[in-house]
Amino acid sequence: MNNEGSLDDFTVLQAQQQTKGRGQMGTTWQSEPSKNLTISVLKHCSNLGMDAQFFISMVTALAVSETLKKLNMPKIKIKWPNDILSDSLKISGILIENIIKNNELKSAVIGVGINVNQKFFNDLPNASSILKTTGVINDLDEVLNTFVITLQHYFKRLENNELGALKSQYEHQLFRIHKPSTFVLQNGEKLTGYINGVNRQGHLEVLTEDAIIKTYKMKEISLLY
Repeated sequence: MNNEGSLDDFTVLQAQQQTKGRGQMGTTWQSEPSKNLTISVLKHCSNLGMDAQFFISMVTALAVSETLKKLNMPKIKIKWPNDILSDSLKISGILIENIIKNNELKSAVIGVGINVNQKFFNDLPNASSILKTTGVINDLDEVLNTFVITLQHYFKRLENNELGALKSQYEHQLFRIHKPSTFVLQNGEKLTGYINGVNRQGHLEVLTEDAIIKTYKMKEISLLY
């Protein structure tokens, strides 16, 4: 998207079918044609600054979470860093590519996949959809409209510098926060501890059994559940 500067803020590109969906660290996104919402949203970010990069991910996760709650999805949680769960099953994934020029944050391409009307997920026991959970078929355009309006609301809060409130709201919804959990480190070693929150760079804070808070970047740790 080299011409992102010529596109309007919150321009949406929607795919009816995604054959090579991708997530963080090489994971794939499985989507049946015309059953799910698979979109990219362009957001101009020149007024935010480089230190706001994780807050873009944060407000996107909050917007997806609120959209799902409006559709009567139960027990919505944010699994750090980029998955949205309903009762421990994955409903949505987020992938954000920030566009930086001359060491300045210019814009972000916000990729979001939401499982809406898909019933079957081959070899993905931890995946589900709005239809499978609620029994209700939803119009994709209506889900999209609800999400974009909600995303605009959260970006307005970000632009109003409500950083502390947004971070607290995000952490409150973190999957397994303050619960004993097992993690796998990059070297394969297992770690037992508690998710304590995230820092403003988006690194996960884990309270270890030794009562020490350690921080981990995205590729350095994964949660077993």
